[in-house]
Amino acid sequence: MDFTFTEEQQAAAEAARGVFAGVAPDGVPSPALATGAVADHFDRELWSRLADADLLSLLLTEEYGGAGLDAVALCLVLAESAKVLARVPLLESSAAAAAVQAHGTEELRSGLLARAGRGEIVLTVAASGRTGHDPAELAVTARQEGAEWILDGVQTAVPWAFDADHIVVPAHTASGQTVLALVAPAGEGVALAEQLSTTGERLGELRLESARIAARDVLDADGAWESLRHLLTVGTCAQALGLGRQVLRMTSEYTSKREQFGFPVATFQAVAVQAADRYIDLKAMEATLWQAAWRTGSGTQGALPVSGEVAVAKIWASEGVRRVVQTAQHLHGGFGADTDYPLHRYHAWAKHLELSLGPAAAHEEALGDLLAAHPLA
Repeated sequence: MDFTFTEEQQAAAEAARGVFAGVAPDGVPSPALATGAVADHFDRELWSRLADADLLSLLLTEEYGGAGLDAVALCLVLAESAKVLARVPLLESSAAAAAVQAHGTEELRSGLLARAGRGEIVLTVAASGRTGHDPAELAVTARQEGAEWILDGVQTAVPWAFDADHIVVPAHTASGQTVLALVAPAGEGVALAEQLSTTGERLGELRLESARIAARDVLDADGAWESLRHLLTVGTCAQALGLGRQVLRMTSEYTSKREQFGFPVATFQAVAVQAADRYIDLKAMEATLWQAAWRTGSGTQGALPVSGEVAVAKIWASEGVRRVVQTAQHLHGGFGADTDYPLHRYHAWAKHLELSLGPAAAHEEALGDLLAAHPLA
């Protein structure tokens, strides 16, 4: 077996490191001190640099100005973005564009994808449902009337909703089919209310009241939502991995310099053991992420459906990133809560990632159902 990344995947990661090299994680006010959102919009300057480096079009084919790469390449870039807490809708816009490319009409693809790859328009996805716990596709109903679809319902915690040109909204029909509708936030029957995440970023509560969506802007292919959800989940796992790596690096540097009784605290057995445990967490997060990303991008068959690999990756990412930041806070002492030091920002982002697309317990339940339906020999 060859577990090395391809030259193209490594080139994407290298380009991402170059773009993110100058990004400061404390470029906006601390969420612990801000009374509202830490900023009104995402980092547009960084977004432009990502577009110039062709990192917004990784998953698009050459026909639409992209590199034609896979989920593994995107996850490599997302891991680099999380190291600096990059405030850009890279995951959501890339995943939404991939869904349009795979399942959209030629009219929709030609009018949207090249512009999205150049960063001229921004896409996001409503993936949290009404409460953050229920399946997102059940939060909105959809019915077709002639050349239009009518949507009604509520989606909560939509990332970057106030910056997006289109929000991809999963919805269910009376027959149980799931469709994906591209909703314009300023459209008739569409309303946004501000919400705040633990990171201090603006989220949107999306309300749809008889919102009319042209049929050309609706993806009704079987499996479209499942594929999009899987890509969003492995992308979230990649962000958790990148964040965890950076936090463990910060902890290593701090404990190597901080002295007690004349010795660096990193030399104390209790400190070293805790750090080693978190390193093991990160290695498990890494292995399960790349397995899930590879299955998601390649469509390779396995003992379980790809949703099983995705569930395992999310379990490790949710639990692992939480343990990494908690141990980091413990080993930093009170310094970890200092708002002049970036660790508390990473803690807030880790909590947001842990809860994104469902906590570990929900994926453990899903994995149990899959194992019951597909018993391993």
